[in-house]
Amino acid sequence: MLNWNNFRVLTFDCYGTLIDWESGILNALKPVFVEHHVRISQDDALELFGELESAEQEEYKRYYLVLENVLKTMGTRLGFSPSPSEIRAFGQSVADWSPFPDTVDALLALKQKYKLCILSNVDDELFAHSAKKLQVPFDDVITAQQCGSYKPALNNFRVAAGRVGVPKKQWLHVAQSLFHDIAPAKKMGLRTVWVNRRWDKPGAGATPPTTAVPDVEVHTLAELSELVKD
Repeated sequence: MLNWNNFRVLTFDCYGTLIDWESGILNALKPVFVEHHVRISQDDALELFGELESAEQEEYKRYYLVLENVLKTMGTRLGFSPSPSEIRAFGQSVADWSPFPDTVDALLALKQKYKLCILSNVDDELFAHSAKKLQVPFDDVITAQQCGSYKPALNNFRVAAGRVGVPKKQWLHVAQSLFHDIAPAKKMGLRTVWVNRRWDKPGAGATPPTTAVPDVEVHTLAELSELVKD
């Protein structure tokens, strides 16, 4: 178990960790699939999304463009042609994604003890919508747009290292995705908490599967906020 008093800064992945991105993705895809009579299970849709998103993020482009291209390629794979308005709406759908029920209270509790920073695969403009829903003033917000790359690129963590203002031993990274976050954070020598939001579901969902060993695993952010009180 980690000594929670050793840390001064917590960095968070946002989508999947703080924001319920899988529900957001599925809610945004549902009207498109209904309109085009696409039959696909939720698990298969999320897995396809994860595969296509990862491929789109190999070269940097704004995240709304990543989402637009994902939907276009989904159409090619599944045999339908999304309309221009459907493509634009999916690209902007991040603004509609909601926090997990435990997120805001847990962040407020953690803010009493630590500096909190965002390290997220998103645009500045799209995150601004999420920030309003998260309700917590973060000490810094580091986006893929600012880094010019997407996690799991180590560049994003190097940019963060120059901004968090503490040694690695005082910096804890908290995230849901083993692929995007836990694996590269461990390569950077960081301590990590895996918020395993899919603990009761099969598969890796909307993130590509990978093997990485976090220092601590929790199922919710509320569980983490309780642990740090010890």
